[in-house]
Amino acid sequence: MKNWKKMMGVLLAGALVLGGCGGTEKEQAVGSKTIPELKIAISPYQDADTLRTKTEPLGKMLQAKLKEKGYEVQKITLNVGTSYNAVGEALSAGSADVGFISGATYVLCDRDVDVLLTALREGIDKDTTDLSVWNNGQPDKFTKNLVKYYRSALVVGPSPKGQALLAKVKRGEKPTWEELDSLNWAVMSPASASGYLYPSLWLKENYGKTLKDLSHVVQSDSYTTSTARLASGQVDVMVAYSHIRAKMEKDWQVKLGGTGSIWDQTGIIGVTGKIFNDTVSVSKTSKVMQDPAFRKALGEALIEIGKTEEGLKVLKTIGHKGYDWAQASDYDGERKIRKELQ
Repeated sequence: MKNWKKMMGVLLAGALVLGGCGGTEKEQAVGSKTIPELKIAISPYQDADTLRTKTEPLGKMLQAKLKEKGYEVQKITLNVGTSYNAVGEALSAGSADVGFISGATYVLCDRDVDVLLTALREGIDKDTTDLSVWNNGQPDKFTKNLVKYYRSALVVGPSPKGQALLAKVKRGEKPTWEELDSLNWAVMSPASASGYLYPSLWLKENYGKTLKDLSHVVQSDSYTTSTARLASGQVDVMVAYSHIRAKMEKDWQVKLGGTGSIWDQTGIIGVTGKIFNDTVSVSKTSKVMQDPAFRKALGEALIEIGKTEEGLKVLKTIGHKGYDWAQASDYDGERKIRKELQ
């Protein structure tokens, strides 16, 4: 009996050892403190060679930060996607674990992708849909506060039609659809959030129409082109991110053709809801990202990197000034656009 008990003890111990070493692939990934490889996909914010070269240090920064949090990531691979959709598809398939993607891409793929972080950018001192604030005669100024979102604005210029409509708005009166339709508009491509999609949603909510319904629309290749057209009177109104005037203030007269201060020659006749910034999103199908504790550590690591001078230098390449935690509901505006406009 004693020999039998000894034999059973040995067999049980062996089974425990084998069980600890064997496990399924998923069991090894979930909760593991050693990550063989973390695959990061970056949207093509710039040309691929520039992005690859300038974001390369991010891998080592992440490895170091994650090690501090108890995770040994043996290899971090950073790839630049051929398109925004390609990065979203890689996350959906699990061939990428983490992606730097736009809010629109996240929403398109949110059945297979979770949003983790929202990128930060400089805010301005006006953050409201109250047009009297935007037209109070005081210049819009950038602040030191970093924010998770921005807005789009309908900016009228010095043309007679633009100024006439601005005067009406300053009196607290709402423009009619016919008045808006009579204007010459400068817009961006239909994929642009602030230069097309959100202004279209604003028109839909206020007039039951979209930018497609306007009679006089020209598409610009850049916001600089739109602003130059506005300054010269070629168009009466442009749609752009709401801090466009603060950004273009110095160039308005020097380079873009304005004949006076941008604050004297322009005004705002409409402001959209919040447009949340780009995201760091993670794949729901990636084995590495099944572990909630690792997701949390990854988010904390990127937030901490974004608070360092070295980290900000790298993140500047993709237009980010740091990160904050995101919520799926932050991107409901994008979901509404998909439902209402596409």
